[in-house]
Amino acid sequence: MFTIRDVARLANVSIATVSAVINGKSTVSEHSALRVRKAMEALDYHPDQVARSLKVRRTATIGMLIPTSRTHFSPK
Repeated sequence: MFTIRDVARLANVSIATVSAVINGKSTVSEHSALRVRKAMEALDYHPDQVARSLKVRRTATIGMLIPTSRTHFSPK
């Protein structure tokens, strides 16, 4: 499994540049963004959403509790 550091090393850019490309920031030149995208494709890199959610302390997950009338326990 490759990391953002591996992508940055292959694209010959900083980790911050790779992060900016992943997050869609417009502060990266088109030439650098293209190199980053090609490096990501070559390494088959996909950002780890679980690791990202730990870093930003936010997820896009919704939890639901659904009560049922059936019980899995039978009285004796």
